[in-house]
Amino acid sequence: MIETNRPAAAPADDEPDLLRDQFRQLLRYRRLIGAGIGIGLLGGVYLGISTADTYVATADVVLRAPTDDPFNPSLAPDKAINIGSERQVALSSSIANEAAKKLGVGASGFAALRSGLQVTNPPQTMVLRFTYTADSPKEAAKRANAMTEAYLLKRQESLDATRDKMVKGYKEQRDPIAKQLDELSKEIARMPAGAGRDAASSSKTDLQSEVGGYNTKITKLEALDMTPGRVTSAATAPPGADGPGVLMSLALGAAVGLALGLLAAWVRLVFDPAPRSEGDVARALRAPVLGYLPRDRTGGGPLLAAGEADPRLAEEYRSVAFRLAYDARFADRRRLLVVAPRGSSETAAAVAVNLAASFAETGKDVLLIEADLRTPVLASQLPTDAGGRPRWSQTPGSPNQGGRHSDTEWPDGRQLVVDAGESGSFDLIPGERARNVPRSLTSARATRLISEADSPNSTVVVLAPPVLSYADALALVDRVDGVLVVCDPRAVHRTDLSRIRELISGAGGTVLGAVLHAPLPGEKRSRGKDKAVPAPTGPAAGPGTSSKPGPPVSQPQPIPYEVAEPEQHIPGDGTDTVALRTVRMGRR
Repeated sequence: MIETNRPAAAPADDEPDLLRDQFRQLLRYRRLIGAGIGIGLLGGVYLGISTADTYVATADVVLRAPTDDPFNPSLAPDKAINIGSERQVALSSSIANEAAKKLGVGASGFAALRSGLQVTNPPQTMVLRFTYTADSPKEAAKRANAMTEAYLLKRQESLDATRDKMVKGYKEQRDPIAKQLDELSKEIARMPAGAGRDAASSSKTDLQSEVGGYNTKITKLEALDMTPGRVTSAATAPPGADGPGVLMSLALGAAVGLALGLLAAWVRLVFDPAPRSEGDVARALRAPVLGYLPRDRTGGGPLLAAGEADPRLAEEYRSVAFRLAYDARFADRRRLLVVAPRGSSETAAAVAVNLAASFAETGKDVLLIEADLRTPVLASQLPTDAGGRPRWSQTPGSPNQGGRHSDTEWPDGRQLVVDAGESGSFDLIPGERARNVPRSLTSARATRLISEADSPNSTVVVLAPPVLSYADALALVDRVDGVLVVCDPRAVHRTDLSRIRELISGAGGTVLGAVLHAPLPGEKRSRGKDKAVPAPTGPAAGPGTSSKPGPPVSQPQPIPYEVAEPEQHIPGDGTDTVALRTVRMGRR
């Protein structure tokens, strides 16, 4: 036998899906991305304008070391020249001073003259590249060439000074020896032949050899080629500005701005506590998103969606009910608790009512229990008719009169029938204000009500207050273990959803899924307007009720708690049935 009831588990996290989901979430921050692109475009405009009148001229100089044989392959120029030191010399103030003298630049323009120069060294070469930036092409070429000539001149002077100093030193060492050699030669000429003359001749030979060595060194230094280098590429006036141009600057600025905007959006997304996608909600609750209610543009919409002109909302409710029916965790017990995280329960009430209508449409016996005993309104918001009392309330000897109840605490045995139009009908146990809400929810009578789902082909839907505002829902979880969370993903935090899952799991329940919805139109309008709206259409006046209209209020008021008297009208007893298409949702 093939099992058809399978749990609608949360989808597994897939890396490509997560990346696509994050990228879609980034697109929600269009203002940040647009601001980044705008800043980038402004930067591109500034770059294009600031570089529109900037011209760059370049001159290349190849350095060479002094040598007496330029064709000797054993000579390594990179060993004789420190290219890094030469680059620093080219950027020094002495070179700028020499160029300023040639260009006729005064002391006031010396700093600007020096700041426009840039000297670089292409890798694996003995080339210094002089790059000069100026406001005009001719000025840039002129100053680049002047800087090149000043550097070569200074380098030539430095090399000549070094050679002259060395030659002078050798001469200073040679001259005393040469003078001693002249005196010894004169003495040898006067000396007679013999051993003394021979010894003097031997000393003369040593002195001549030493003098000859110094002469050789001096001659070698004087024969050196002291050329400091040569200009391989003189600077010429550039044909155009050095900047990328306005169009290229705008394109570059837009690209950089887009990157900055995406980065800002990503940072905003990382630190955003609200779930921005169905995947975030599913991961926080560890349960699937069963549906996303379409945006209601009618200003609230009816509580029952069946029969409306726009069938999308009703079809979405049917889809949620279908997915729940094929979840084994719900199909086994057929108990469903509908809650909101915090704030208003208006949408949660609509979800509970329409899921009850959808289950009734499939032929099930549906019982909707309004366990919200703090602001009960379903009896006045739904087209109801008085029905029979539940079996558990018909105790022996108890009166079963149409207008009186044997109990005054909820549940008091009152059961209404809700006409859902083409979907059929379902039973409603309306909520009433109770003095002790936790005791009423955990009473034996409430337990017997929920146990109605144990009957064949029966389904129980329970509506509870927001789970993070009151503990009422947690008191029902152990009996209605399947929980459906109804929330606006933009108005709740991921930590709130995780806390809801932990609370429900700790109480012994299971989160079956979530139903998401957009912000209510009434909430958006009430932010900027403080206008009073008329009270919602209440039940028709019965005997003992006043026909005097009440004052206008900003929100529909819940039904006040009061004990019914024999002649008092009871909402929902059959005399206050309202047309299905005219009922509007009340504020909860």
